[in-house]
Amino acid sequence: MSCTKGSPGKKEITGNSCFPPVVMTASRSDSLVVLFGATAGAYGAKLGSDERELILLVWQVVDLPGKKVGTLHKSLVKADNLELSDQCREVSGLTPEGLGKAEPLDRVLQQFIQLVSSDLKVLGRSSYTLCSDGQLLIRQVLHPETSKKNFLLSDCFYSFYDLRKEFHACYPSSATVKDQTIKTMAEYLGLGTDETEEDFGVWQVKTMVAIIFSMLSESCNHIFTEPETVKYKYETGPCSKSETVDNETVIRARGLPWQSSDQDIARFFKGLNIAKGGVALCLNAQGRRNGEALVRFVNSEQRDLALERHKHHMGSRYIEVYKATGEEFLKIAGGTSNEVAQFLSKENQVIIRMRGLPFTATQEDVLGFLGPECPVTGGKEGLLFVKYPDGRPTGDAFVLFSCEEYAQNALKKHKEILGKRYIELFRSTAAEVQQVLNRYMSTPLIPTLPTPIIPVIPPPYTIATGSIRDCVRLRGLPYTAGIDDILEFMGDATADIKPHGVHMVLNQQGRPSGDAFIQMKSADKAFMVAQKCHKKMMKDRYVEVFQCSGEEMNFVLMGGTLNRSGLSPPPCKLPCLSPPAYAAFQTAAVIPAEAALYQPQALLPAARTPQASAAAPPTVTYYPAQAAQLYMNYTAYYPSPPVSPTTVGYIAAPPGAVAAAATATHTPILPQPGALVRMQGLPYNTGMKEILSFFQGYQLHTDSILVLYNFSGQPSGEALVTFPSLDLAKKAVAEKNGQLLGGHCVELYLV
Repeated sequence: MSCTKGSPGKKEITGNSCFPPVVMTASRSDSLVVLFGATAGAYGAKLGSDERELILLVWQVVDLPGKKVGTLHKSLVKADNLELSDQCREVSGLTPEGLGKAEPLDRVLQQFIQLVSSDLKVLGRSSYTLCSDGQLLIRQVLHPETSKKNFLLSDCFYSFYDLRKEFHACYPSSATVKDQTIKTMAEYLGLGTDETEEDFGVWQVKTMVAIIFSMLSESCNHIFTEPETVKYKYETGPCSKSETVDNETVIRARGLPWQSSDQDIARFFKGLNIAKGGVALCLNAQGRRNGEALVRFVNSEQRDLALERHKHHMGSRYIEVYKATGEEFLKIAGGTSNEVAQFLSKENQVIIRMRGLPFTATQEDVLGFLGPECPVTGGKEGLLFVKYPDGRPTGDAFVLFSCEEYAQNALKKHKEILGKRYIELFRSTAAEVQQVLNRYMSTPLIPTLPTPIIPVIPPPYTIATGSIRDCVRLRGLPYTAGIDDILEFMGDATADIKPHGVHMVLNQQGRPSGDAFIQMKSADKAFMVAQKCHKKMMKDRYVEVFQCSGEEMNFVLMGGTLNRSGLSPPPCKLPCLSPPAYAAFQTAAVIPAEAALYQPQALLPAARTPQASAAAPPTVTYYPAQAAQLYMNYTAYYPSPPVSPTTVGYIAAPPGAVAAAATATHTPILPQPGALVRMQGLPYNTGMKEILSFFQGYQLHTDSILVLYNFSGQPSGEALVTFPSLDLAKKAVAEKNGQLLGGHCVELYLV
């Protein structure tokens, strides 16, 4: 009889039809199959943590009512990589030569099912449940390996008894479940513990059987009633911000391929039980996936097993796995919209995101675009258009499909035309729906510059003015183009861009206008890039590149227009402002907080005598929020190469200058609750990933870290790190100060 359900593209592990039906149930079974296994790598508590393949399976059927056993079976498994670790060679006594003659895993599992069925027939029993020494063999070895090798496990591997838990329930005074081993359980019962008497694996199974018989004795009369279960598949679903999420159940996965879906992530954690709707893919400021995800498990035990998959592989990429908090998960996956909750209430649906829809597109247009080959669940009810707070469409929509086949048909329409625009289609998740809706519903109609939260020293440069033609204008950019696209388009000329010299122009609705201005280091450089890049393709569009002056750029950034008739002044809503007065705002609004990454020493005010200091106005000033808002109505700023485009919420400034300014103005220094730690002596190639690894276990994330750069855009060897609490920051300084990072001794200071 087949022990598994078929699935397209997957090999099936089946039994032989000549055997009677065998039932594997989650209720009480009349037999146990005691199972032990080993891999080519780590053994014991680290089994499966190194991704090494299974090389040994040993098992025996136990008749619970009759207290009898079947034949003991031992089977070697031929791994794809026959190299054995030193520990494996020493403990198991196996050799690559012996394993080379064995059968591969799929054949061994077929034989397993056939032999178990035969033994059950001999014993006169009809159902069984697996019993293993702990969770690792089933959850961390068998399920991940078979998933990677693309074949399905039998149903019997989705339910099993953890002998350690059953033993502790039967003998509460024994060691904790975490500290139990086969040997400690045998010693507790006074059983023989000489492992050298039997082959590796055989002693373990025989001892486990003896332990089970002791638990079945009249003095204990233990009953096996509640097996561990492994979820067959990940269940999607909505998450409300009002939910309580246990901090001990959440991890952050980093380094994911950008195209990964929630099902891909669930497959990476195959064998572990993810909570319903527990995969939240993180998006960057442009609404695109940033290669990270927050994953919520059903309990802390599953979360701890997930942490053991740190640096396991998804395809050719290794994935980093760190602890995260329930608050972080709710920030990404939680929602409050009734409309979204209703849309996501239909369970087990495949979600597809559509991007680039015409703003006039209707539900009928979208349904017609998708066609009859991919029917939408519930028709119009299966569509959710993303809108701004005033009801204007954003060009995004989410669509529900009842099965994978319909979703695949829809994805084939990626970049097909609707109206006059090509439409992008991607797999999506319930958490992504919440994030996108939350982002659009919480943003102002026109993006504005956030008010700086610490004093900012006026930079030594501003947007250029005058008639020197050291700037270029890019016209006809794709509306989806971001800073990375422009830098790739510029090619080698990126080295000649001034720091913070890339300026994206928005229209009066706060959307990309298709224009951008770039400040070059000289007029010659601007001329060369205009010659080289004019009418060069970016994505599916050619882009015009013109040389222009700083004055011309300034007028357009302030809302004016540049055409063949010359300059038209920007609209002026404040009666006190006129075009000649706009220059007054350049030092106040030209550099946003997100882009100001300065060398600490460069921010120090010039030395002055005490008399001069008393008479002169303070060097540290604030950017006026009103001026910033006026300016940002028409332009958005991004850091330029080689400065990292990481978004931060504060300016790097020396402790003395910042503290003095904060004391004078009573302004909080930290961008978020917590405590700030300065790192010095970092290798110049240190990035966020290295800093996160350095502080692993301290509940940090990418938003907690600011790598500092000097004015030439080169790393300064320093960084600022925000910890969730002062106690945690003090602990980090005490434990990590003076430790090595990339061969450099890192110094830590509380700011």
